[in-house]
Amino acid sequence: MKKPLFWVGCLLATLGTATGFTALQPSFLPKTTLQNLPPKADLKLAPGFSATIVADDLGAARQLAISKTGDFYVKLAKLKDGKGIIRLRDTDKNGSLEKQAAFGDYPGTGIAIKNGFLYSASNTGVYRYQLNAKEEVMRPEQPEEIVKGLVAKTRDVSKSITLDNKGNIYVTVGSYSEACREEGSGKGIMPCPLLDSVGGIWQFKTNKKGQRYGDAVRYGTGLKNVVGLDWNNQTNTLFAMQHGRGQFHDMFPQYYTPQHSMELPAETMYELKGPGADAGWPYVYYDHKQKKKMLAPEYGGDGKKTGGEKVLDPVVAFPAHLGPNGLLFYTGTMFPEKYRNGAFIAFHGKSSELQKGYLIAFVPFKNGKPSGEWEIFADNFAGVDLVQPTGPIQHRPCGLAQGPDGSLYVADDLKGTIFRIAYTPTKTNTAKKK
Repeated sequence: MKKPLFWVGCLLATLGTATGFTALQPSFLPKTTLQNLPPKADLKLAPGFSATIVADDLGAARQLAISKTGDFYVKLAKLKDGKGIIRLRDTDKNGSLEKQAAFGDYPGTGIAIKNGFLYSASNTGVYRYQLNAKEEVMRPEQPEEIVKGLVAKTRDVSKSITLDNKGNIYVTVGSYSEACREEGSGKGIMPCPLLDSVGGIWQFKTNKKGQRYGDAVRYGTGLKNVVGLDWNNQTNTLFAMQHGRGQFHDMFPQYYTPQHSMELPAETMYELKGPGADAGWPYVYYDHKQKKKMLAPEYGGDGKKTGGEKVLDPVVAFPAHLGPNGLLFYTGTMFPEKYRNGAFIAFHGKSSELQKGYLIAFVPFKNGKPSGEWEIFADNFAGVDLVQPTGPIQHRPCGLAQGPDGSLYVADDLKGTIFRIAYTPTKTNTAKKK
């Protein structure tokens, strides 16, 4: 005889108190919990790929980390029942993440697992939690605060994180200003004082408590806002996806039309090979149509003058306003060989130029460098026709993670859905041997 949901909820709450986790009540569990198998997701994928919904209704799920035993740790941008991290577990091995527990009393974006610790970013710093041999959090109520005091003002407060193999953690700090203008004018400040604390990526140590800006290395600068971030173990370098700046025509209509503002600047991927790497913001932007670095209008640009000869060139450029929020270099063996060591990007926004958005893109890599044009890997997260919208957007991809079996997981921060994308080789019409 099945136990009543009320009884199960009481038991979960008791267990949660005992372990330091807050168990989520059944009324908050995803609808997939009550089904034998996770439902299929209506995504557009290449032949051989399929998608299912493994969790739902989590809240503002930003990025996620998966343990070697299959536990999911999902970071929330907004607290749910006072907690900012949800742990998900598939206890009955049916594919749905039906067991949920929560901890962490702060919202945020970045989360990662490395060398026996779970690292989780708030909007102003980073905490770490010790893991046991099964990569389970041991003391969820007692994290160590290893980074604090990072700037988080009116916008672009997200802090994404990634780790290298030498005990360093990289933390993004986005700019709360689109440009670096003098107050009341369109003229840019030179040098831009914002770059001391925002518009870049800072390197901290993983094992030192209470670090601030003064303890860090400014590893990358000139990056207006980075949310998609990953360490590439093949090249042993840091890769970052920059959100481009906003409108040009509002303050500089003599040079830019509303159409320019819809199509520029590009969203860009950069490879940062060492401390001091500079992508050029706010002085320059990248025009993917002209394939040139252009001088920003605040600093004398007019849409035709190039600039930034000494700053980084992007390794890949995408149409404007797609909003890259997730970056993952794929190292699994489930997907076909073409995907090995390539980059998946979760785009959180929409391109007016393409009339597409809310999708997962893929960039093939060979010998550590992009080896072909980017392509749309997974589409239709929006669930509506973006050319002629007929209803509200359903999902906005944000976080990416690779499962222990090589499948790809996608977190949606609009409805709190977790998607699993898997691959099964298609059948061929080969003749049977007699």
